[in-house]
Amino acid sequence: MKAFHFSSNRFQRSSNNISKRKESPPLNESQQIAQYQKMTQTPVSLLIIKLGVPTILSMLITSIYNMADTYFVGQLGTSASGAIGIVFGLMAILQAFGFMFGHGAGSILSRKLGEKDTDSASRFASTGFFLSLLFGLLIGIFGLLFITPLMYLLGSTDTILPYAKQYATYILLAAPFMTGSCVLNNILRYEGRAAFAMIGLVSGGLLNIALDPLFIFVFHMGTAGAGAATAISQCVSFFLLLLMFLLRRTQSRLSLRLFSRRFSDIAKIVATGFPSLIRQGLGSISTMLLNGQAAVYGDAAVAAMSIVNRISMLIFSVGLGIGQGFQPVAAFNYGAGKFSRVRKGFWFTAAAGEVLLGTAAVFCFLFAAPLITLFRNDPAVISFGIPALWFQCVACLFQPFAVCTNMLFQSIGKSGLASLLSSLRNGIFFIPLILLLPALYGTLGVQITQAAADVLSFFVCVPLLLRYFKHLPKDTN
Repeated sequence: MKAFHFSSNRFQRSSNNISKRKESPPLNESQQIAQYQKMTQTPVSLLIIKLGVPTILSMLITSIYNMADTYFVGQLGTSASGAIGIVFGLMAILQAFGFMFGHGAGSILSRKLGEKDTDSASRFASTGFFLSLLFGLLIGIFGLLFITPLMYLLGSTDTILPYAKQYATYILLAAPFMTGSCVLNNILRYEGRAAFAMIGLVSGGLLNIALDPLFIFVFHMGTAGAGAATAISQCVSFFLLLLMFLLRRTQSRLSLRLFSRRFSDIAKIVATGFPSLIRQGLGSISTMLLNGQAAVYGDAAVAAMSIVNRISMLIFSVGLGIGQGFQPVAAFNYGAGKFSRVRKGFWFTAAAGEVLLGTAAVFCFLFAAPLITLFRNDPAVISFGIPALWFQCVACLFQPFAVCTNMLFQSIGKSGLASLLSSLRNGIFFIPLILLLPALYGTLGVQITQAAADVLSFFVCVPLLLRYFKHLPKDTN
């Protein structure tokens, strides 16, 4: 694998300096100082908005192009529409590893930049990036070798299987680019350069939306066309994000030479990013279990839950976007010893998320039927999906606080607490509920499980967050 070399001026010489050879800096010293002042002196609410708006746009476009797949494939039939929900579990697996290395490396990197240690920041950035490529490649290879049992494992029925395999083949071919994009995106965000990350993600998303109808209907590729469109868009996003490093627009640099061979460094990235692995990994498992329970009621139920999940993710992406704008603020200022800014940032983000998600949830609650009909005009799909979407809309009111609490603990390196909270929504609560509630209440159990898990997660997060803020130290700088 060819190494890409980028560099940054040092604020100070670090004991972890891994290169004695001085390289030309991507950012000069005055630019680095300006970036430091921006992250530690800009009013917290304004800074989170500046970093959050590009991320919200990125998340919205990502959700919209996922919904575009659902919409266009839905024109092919109910079984084809169900395939989208099956492959969503596969994409969750790829995102699990991508976000683990991305959030792990990004959180550490941001705190190192807050400490003015750019050498260590580059080391962690490079290590996380190349690990993500390796794991994406391995998932892609093994996934293609065992694609049929993998689709069944993800909840496919016999009638959905052909469509799911067509879609998944292209996703697996693009796996290294998808995991690599997660790391590049998060490094840029944690450096406070969310606008650069937005360019890559939005460009790929818009391309996906344009390619879907072209490949599916004009080239008559069917479900495979949706997979090919997604794969190509992910590759384009990857190279656009990488271009930001090639153009030396970042403080950290990527180079295979900077890849750390120290077990402690790799373990630190994994430990910090482990909550993301749990969150996304359990998301994949929960999707499998949900598809399996819905399949008892036929392909229409699987398709309905797939559509509801996509709509819910569109709502959720708004809150997630503003939360991801908070993450670099929390990590950077925590590293700089400005703890009061961490506290202020949390409460602003939670309040903003409540307003944004609440507004979107009310809209989707009122127009649940036409929204589901937009994706699949099948009476069985619509009747199954409407109650599920209603429950999810109510649960949206509980999500901002829980999500922000999880992001806070992960950003400041409290990986144990963050891992616990990450396991609640799709694991500790969801898994027993999805096994129990359908047995007790039938279809209602399938429809209400995710909402119930969200509400329970909220009540666990509240005391942990309040206890942490009670003991948060005063500013040291």
